[in-house]
Amino acid sequence: MEQLSAAYWDNRYKNNDIGWDLGEVSPPLKAYIDQMIDKTIRILIPGGGNSYEAEYLFNKGFKNVYVVDVSKTALDNIKSRVPDFPDSHLLLHDFFDLEMSFDLIFEQTFFCALQPKLRRQYVTKMNELLVESGTLVGVLFNVPLFKDHPPFGGSTSEYLQYFQTAFRIITMAPCYNSHVSRQDKELFVILEKPKH
Repeated sequence: MEQLSAAYWDNRYKNNDIGWDLGEVSPPLKAYIDQMIDKTIRILIPGGGNSYEAEYLFNKGFKNVYVVDVSKTALDNIKSRVPDFPDSHLLLHDFFDLEMSFDLIFEQTFFCALQPKLRRQYVTKMNELLVESGTLVGVLFNVPLFKDHPPFGGSTSEYLQYFQTAFRIITMAPCYNSHVSRQDKELFVILEKPKH
C-alpha cells in the first residue's frame, strides 16, 4: 500500500484529485452546527482538507475553530476563501502529534483516509484531545469501500469495537440527511468522552 504521507495528500490537493470533497458543508454536520449555541467552545476539524465546515462555523461566529492537516495546499485553500480565518488556527501538522485540548471535534472523511492499522491510535488520540465530557461528532462510512487505498470503509460493529472502550456512544445510527453522493453510506455519530 502506498505510504499516505504529507506529500501524497498535498499532491492530491494540488492536482484537485479530491473525490471525497463535497465542495460544501456536509449536510449532517451543517444540521448539527445549526443547533449549536455556545460560540466560545474550542473546535477541531482534523484532516480537515478544504474544510467547508470550518468556513461555515467561522462565518456563523465560532471563533475558536482549528483545522489540522498535513497538506499546506488544503490549508491555503481555506485561507484564500476565508481571508479573516486566523493563521494560528490553520495547523500544518500531523494530527497524532497535536498537543491541545478541545470541547468538540468534527469527523468528516478523516477516519476513512487513515490506514486502518491507525484506527485504535485515532480513538486514543481523539480521547486525549477532548476535555472531559467533550464530544466527537461526525460521519463515518458504513460500507466496505477500498482495501488498498483511501477511502477505507467500515461498519457499525467495527466502529463499536474501537469507540466503546474510550467513549460513551450517544448516537451511532444511519444518517438520514447525507449528501446525495453519500446516501445510505454514512453513519452519524455523537461520542462523548466520559468523566473520570
